[in-house]
Amino acid sequence: MPRKLVYYVACTLDGFIARTDGTFDCFLFEGPHFQDLFESFPETFPAHLRARLGVAETACRFDTVLMGRRTYEVGLREGVTNPYRPLRQMVISASMTEPPDPEVGLHGGCPVELVRRLKQEPGRDIWLCGGGELAGSLAMEIDEIILKVNPVLIGRGIPLLGGFEGKLPATLLTHRAYPNGFVLARYEVNSGAR
Repeated sequence: MPRKLVYYVACTLDGFIARTDGTFDCFLFEGPHFQDLFESFPETFPAHLRARLGVAETACRFDTVLMGRRTYEVGLREGVTNPYRPLRQMVISASMTEPPDPEVGLHGGCPVELVRRLKQEPGRDIWLCGGGELAGSLAMEIDEIILKVNPVLIGRGIPLLGGFEGKLPATLLTHRAYPNGFVLARYEVNSGAR
């Protein structure tokens, strides 16, 4: 079975993945939904927090993570240079000359070409971590979207798919609503519409 590009991301009700300045203090950082996320997506929690949170050091769904420079820099500001070990980590950036960690790859070329190449390799699915501009540039390559919808409206921020103006129908595969208003929704992006 070919690998999928999966955009697994937290967002607000109005479709933002962070505030305009890149902060995400508007999201829920505790609640009943976290146990399900710990069990289903342990590799998506930053490695330096897993032990403290009681999250397994295993990869259930993904073996590769793609992130834009600004997403990667969120960890860098905290001194974290290798956020998602043991995953293969790739930063997509035309402005970075080299990543601060030898275990993190850097791709300065076309992200679409990179994703198409990665999809041809054997392995688990590819996690598109963010940010919004990178996701917008890869919208036509996304096979599945898993939204962690937080019950908040912020009015302005970094959009889920920055710069994307097309139309991609999606089919809801599963969803779960939690008592705190958090919703985990999984969609298949309909490839026939591409």
